[in-house]
Amino acid sequence: MSPNTISISELNQRIATLLERSVPLLWVQGEISNLKQYPSGHWYFSLKDENAQVRAVMFRQKAALLKWQPREGDAVQAYVSASLYPARGEFQLTVESMRPAGLGTLYERFVKLKEDLAQQGLFDAAHKKPLPTFARKIGIVTSPQAAALRDVAHTLARRAPHIELLVYPTLVQGEQAAGQIARAIALANQNPKLDALLIIRGGGSLEDLWAFNEPEVAHAMFNSHLPIISGVGHETDTTIADFVADVRAATPTAAAELISSPTHADWHETLSNQARTLQRNMTHKITQAEQGLDRVIAQLLTPAQRLYQQSTHLQHLTLRLQNSMSTQFQNLERRHEYAAQTVQRLRPALSIHEQTLSHKQVQLHQAHARLFNTHTQSVENMAQHLNQLNPENVLNRGFAYVQTQNGDIVYNASTLHAGDGIRIQLARGRVIGTVNHTETE
Repeated sequence: MSPNTISISELNQRIATLLERSVPLLWVQGEISNLKQYPSGHWYFSLKDENAQVRAVMFRQKAALLKWQPREGDAVQAYVSASLYPARGEFQLTVESMRPAGLGTLYERFVKLKEDLAQQGLFDAAHKKPLPTFARKIGIVTSPQAAALRDVAHTLARRAPHIELLVYPTLVQGEQAAGQIARAIALANQNPKLDALLIIRGGGSLEDLWAFNEPEVAHAMFNSHLPIISGVGHETDTTIADFVADVRAATPTAAAELISSPTHADWHETLSNQARTLQRNMTHKITQAEQGLDRVIAQLLTPAQRLYQQSTHLQHLTLRLQNSMSTQFQNLERRHEYAAQTVQRLRPALSIHEQTLSHKQVQLHQAHARLFNTHTQSVENMAQHLNQLNPENVLNRGFAYVQTQNGDIVYNASTLHAGDGIRIQLARGRVIGTVNHTETE
């Protein structure tokens, strides 16, 4: 290979890397088609609209976080990254999160509110306050029962035990939550001993986090003289509070790390970026290998196909046996003819060898009979083994197998859903039915 020539593998890898670096995570909307869920837990499907479609994959770790079950034909909004499967050179979307498209109205309200508040200047960088260099006492606006509070307290106790915490309890979800959050922010600003304020809660759906999108919360944060860190939801969750806050943290734990790590910010950020890149690359390698495994699983033979192969192989062996026996018999006949011809030439000594020849003929017929019986028994054994593999014999013993309406054999209950049609094949006849519910081990 010349110095200016690269392999297809390297070309695909370069394109995959270029896509991942140049196309940021973004939301897309489309309709699910060709949805397949593999035993590995990965989901493969296509997202399409009126004019185009694209392949998509949602890996096990992300799919397990969904609180609803996507179905064929569902209109969805998916949070995706563009990628390339290097082994096949196929462009695909890697889905990080997904929600029903019915949430689009609420999301449009979010976008409109964001535009209005941006025009009012609530997001301007000029109003952002720097975090304190050495925080001694910080306020936390959250629910006392929230797991996020325990995570923040544990993180600060480990990283900065000298920081004193003062919790301002409030609801973080529901119709009354926004008013309580705004009042808690105002109350915290009356405490002259506080150095900063953390607003935190765990992740959730757009509806769950809506209290942090209300204008009264945004204005309360904007009017705060305390620097505010927003740690609302997971890394992919974004609220109005994140835009108004002086600093946005990906998670509540990350908010605690920000306020407890004012020094070494540059190398800490670089190290975090490198760790995320390494994790993304490792995850990419693992998911590529798992995706290849799913393709191999899809190529596995069904019992019927395997039985057909074994039947064909047995027929081939039988034909070879018959040909071999015929050839040996012909050889024996030629040898017998040659012996007879020799006897004719040696006729003067015929009386001497007549008894020997008769004995040899008896041995010849006995050997032929033994050989024929041996091969016949071998063929019968093979036929008996093939008969044992016959699915009809298994059915005759009271077993049955289940097929989908398309005729595919069902191996895993997770591939069926309530309302799916099924066929149960018995030894005599079949049963047509509908799935009420499924149970998986």
